[in-house]
Amino acid sequence: MISDDKKLIAVFGATGNQGAGVVRALKARGRFKVRALSRAPGQYKGAADEVVAADLERPEMLAPALEGAHGVFLVTNFWQEGADEIKQATAAIQAAKAAGVNHLIWSTLPNVERISDGKFNLPQFTNKAKVDRIVKDAGFPRYTFVVPPVYYQNFSGPFGPQKQRDGSFGWMLPIDPTVRCFHMGDISELGNIVAGAFAHPEETGNGAHLPLVGDFLTFNDLLSALNQLGHQLSFTRVPREVYAGFFPGADALGETLAYYETYTYLGPGSHDDEIALANKVAGQAPTTFASWARHNFRLRAASPA
Repeated sequence: MISDDKKLIAVFGATGNQGAGVVRALKARGRFKVRALSRAPGQYKGAADEVVAADLERPEMLAPALEGAHGVFLVTNFWQEGADEIKQATAAIQAAKAAGVNHLIWSTLPNVERISDGKFNLPQFTNKAKVDRIVKDAGFPRYTFVVPPVYYQNFSGPFGPQKQRDGSFGWMLPIDPTVRCFHMGDISELGNIVAGAFAHPEETGNGAHLPLVGDFLTFNDLLSALNQLGHQLSFTRVPREVYAGFFPGADALGETLAYYETYTYLGPGSHDDEIALANKVAGQAPTTFASWARHNFRLRAASPA
């Protein structure tokens, strides 16, 4: 039964991969009341205590959506058509501050522009990283950054193994399969970290970065884990300039993989302390890729590469 004295957490993107997991984790812990924010509240089917209309493209909707909130989980979607993530996030941060929000958690990514000194252009990463300063400067009593990983789910979906001309399945990618560069995780588990951060603000609310990392693998490691489950998947390395012509958007994916290979997904340096704190507040170790694949990996038919 919901107690009126529970503090309220408002969750942006409550129907997406990240936000839905945050709602579930917050509800499972039972410590907070949860408000789902959705552009289509009438269609919301999740577990939140309440749902309120909010559209990051319409700043005038944000003040009422955040009224009374103790905490806010904020995520933006680079792939939303026409979205300006920095503009959207700034509007939400300003509205949260005006609403008196105590603890804001922002879903961010590494600043590839800074890490690579401009060598790689990954706006889906760098634009989110540029919001970090806006969060810091807003003056919230508590603020935290969570860092989603390379999704395990990507390897069983559109970017999963493709049917080759000989009828087998595998990947053709412009990356060295022996380089350990994939910080990976089950995106549905990001909510455990977010819920833990809200529950332990004294440990996380001073600008901590909390990455979700269930595994840190080479592509060969990933392939081996799948083949040990009985799959017969192959890997072929192709030059990036060749890969760029495979399908629309292949050049951008090649750029992303080149960044991973050069600097790793999270960027250079050790992230062990950040990962340890993330796991501590989550209250559990995240699922490994092999374990996730055992229960979730599905081979989907696709067009020949």
